[in-house]
Amino acid sequence: MLSASGGNTPEPQDLSDLAARRAANHHRAPSGGTPASSTVSLRRSGSSALVTNVDKHGGPRRRRSKNSMRSKSRSISRPASPTGSACSDVSSAAGGKSLTIVLKLGTSSICDPITHRPMLSNLSQIVEVICRLKECGHRVVLVSSGAVGIGMRRLNISARPKELAAVQATAAVGQGRLMALYDDLFGHLGQVVAQILLTRNDLSQRTQYLNACNTFESALDMDVVPIVNENDTVSLGEIRFGDNDTLSAITAGMVHADYLFLMTDVDCLYTDNPRTNPDAVAVTNVTDIKALREKVDVSSAGSAVGTGGMATKLIAAELATAAGVTTIITNGSKPQKIFDIIEHFSNPDLAPDAKVPEKALCTRFVAKSRPMIDRKWWILHGMYCAGTIYVDAGAVVALAKFKKSLFAAGIKRVEGSFSSNQAVRVVYEPEREAHCATDHLSPEEARVSNAIAPLKSEVIEIGRGLVNYTSSEINRIRGCHSSEFDAILGYSDSDNVINRGNMVITISNQVLDDVFVTRAHKTKIRAEQRAPVPIPSPSLSAI
Repeated sequence: MLSASGGNTPEPQDLSDLAARRAANHHRAPSGGTPASSTVSLRRSGSSALVTNVDKHGGPRRRRSKNSMRSKSRSISRPASPTGSACSDVSSAAGGKSLTIVLKLGTSSICDPITHRPMLSNLSQIVEVICRLKECGHRVVLVSSGAVGIGMRRLNISARPKELAAVQATAAVGQGRLMALYDDLFGHLGQVVAQILLTRNDLSQRTQYLNACNTFESALDMDVVPIVNENDTVSLGEIRFGDNDTLSAITAGMVHADYLFLMTDVDCLYTDNPRTNPDAVAVTNVTDIKALREKVDVSSAGSAVGTGGMATKLIAAELATAAGVTTIITNGSKPQKIFDIIEHFSNPDLAPDAKVPEKALCTRFVAKSRPMIDRKWWILHGMYCAGTIYVDAGAVVALAKFKKSLFAAGIKRVEGSFSSNQAVRVVYEPEREAHCATDHLSPEEARVSNAIAPLKSEVIEIGRGLVNYTSSEINRIRGCHSSEFDAILGYSDSDNVINRGNMVITISNQVLDDVFVTRAHKTKIRAEQRAPVPIPSPSLSAI
């Protein structure tokens, strides 16, 4: 029996009653007299759907407002909720709008950490909560781990494999059984599900990324619950998402979600481990993730079967909030709290520092008020960086301060092998002044010391962008003016290496001002101080 009551919501008597009510509501004609199924006009013929899907958004994909984006989903008739107050509370709290919600389930919420058996009672609660959210008119995407854990149970393996190929084979065994389990659980409530397996390579091309976004939109408009996982069987080690926390954040950005729920084994983040430190304080509201890292210990790894942990959840929160998605960390064993959390944080009169009630205890990461535009978010988070370009201080100021393109004259060296239109990191590697450390040495000793161990400080990332030339071409033209490209390469595809429209700046303004702008100003002053004072010529002094 499924039990996932939200707040004061009366629990249904059994699955058959709830499924029967859902079926009756689905067949109930809307006010116009047309059957509910006829309102969905998204069916396409086989081959033309693929062409239309890509060509429809072939150009730059602008981030649409969430109200206009959901106009189609609200036109689809929704079944009335059998749960009463839960739907009315959440719908009224959301202002009557249809929310897009992404739920991420970790392995610890799906499989027993010792026996690796599926925790059916917990999964049943989560499935029922998702169906109730759907009945409230909201759109839900489920990002689910657990394929490796289910595969380990099927193969009778006690410990997670260490080799990537063995992990992928285990995931291949478990993924099919995991989807069969979800299809069975959702099927009892009459909810259709779809499997979507992604790799980072699937999102590296703009057309593929847009096609994936359109697939999500169509599935949600068809009243389907997409179940997302990384395609572990074919993903390469160096370009894997690595954990489903990151995948869920990227998925939330792709579907322009309102909420991302990271379901874990604790109610919220704490300043210390609450199991060992009774003085640990709950962190309920976060606006600055960088400052949070300094006061919260997130060094613990994920479960024995999973790959995540609190550190990866903070990374996921950074990605999602940059896309305008409110991110919530909450307990996966209490999925009914989702209703209370949405109701609490949707209150327009809620003060930023208001105390979170026990029934809605969680950690909320506040979304950015001005989210990053879709194309730049895709460059920054959707693409795998295939290489690194090292630039000088002048190029840093031109890129970050004056929003210029990256020209070859400011490039010092290149790392990695990449093609044109691939994403790369643009970094600066400052050298410390070595003479201070070798003043006490003889000239020969100082020379040898500097040759063996040159003093370097840590690399500073300036941004990421799409290159116009390959790594071998950039190595040939680095340090050169764009007018020399024809003579060096025999052609000139572009006068810059990275166009400013394909560049995303990641360095903070504070670091930029402190390290580069101030340093350049001081260097100019030192140069003027060291310059010899001009001596007037005799002819001028005679005059």
